[in-house]
Amino acid sequence: MISVFGASGFIGKNYCNVFSKKTLIIPREERKPRSNEILYFISTVDNYNIFNDITLDVEVNLKILCEVLDHCKNTDITFNFISSWFVYGETSLPAKETDFCNPKGFYSITKRAAEQLLISFCETYNVKYRILRLCNVYGLGDKKISKKKNAIQYMINLLKNNEDVNLYDGGEPIRDLMYVTDVCDAIDLILERGEYNQIYNIGSGIPTKIGDVVNTAKNILQSKSKIKYIEAPDFHKIVQSKNFWMNTSKLKSLGFDQKVSLQEGLKILCNMVE
Repeated sequence: MISVFGASGFIGKNYCNVFSKKTLIIPREERKPRSNEILYFISTVDNYNIFNDITLDVEVNLKILCEVLDHCKNTDITFNFISSWFVYGETSLPAKETDFCNPKGFYSITKRAAEQLLISFCETYNVKYRILRLCNVYGLGDKKISKKKNAIQYMINLLKNNEDVNLYDGGEPIRDLMYVTDVCDAIDLILERGEYNQIYNIGSGIPTKIGDVVNTAKNILQSKSKIKYIEAPDFHKIVQSKNFWMNTSKLKSLGFDQKVSLQEGLKILCNMVE
């Protein structure tokens, strides 16, 4: 059985729904695992907390992690940590797991710090670990859609309502996108077959322009929305890489096969298929 921390979030909830027979959902206030396999999703979700609560990323991404790790000393535990592509910052593309990380922004920096704390702890106490760095994940079921998180669905909702959509930098920025069910399958595959003490990228490995995504969704919906191109805000430039996609050869070497194409995923979000 897998002790899942952070099961109420978008990806954690989807994972527990798909693999309900082997997951143990750990309540929000608890820190002790109930099995020897841990899947850890607890995290903030964007770099904007600096404006409202400057300590939130540290409290959630580092302090809570340490509280959970305190129950894992000298145990036969495998700690599977869900991280983010944000830890790479500006790096060579497509980003490999061994590439140098230069994160910007409090969320990004604390996620990278959490990875390093985990590695140090596991080496100190002889605990096995895996770090899973996720691409941009999209799909149904996210209750916290905004410009900052799951922006693809946010923009599709605008298109559904025939509202204008603003795109930064001519829609040219590139991202690596994967539908949430495929991400859950990839996570589970790594838990089953992935080597210990390794980092794995989870993504499509396909560079996709955000403008192409929005225009595809607009065509699917036959939306009357206008696409407006605006300059990215200064803060966005400071904390966000303009372009990013992953090298996913390690994931594919485990036998991973993506099931939901971007076109199919967009149709699901546009309610064109079940």
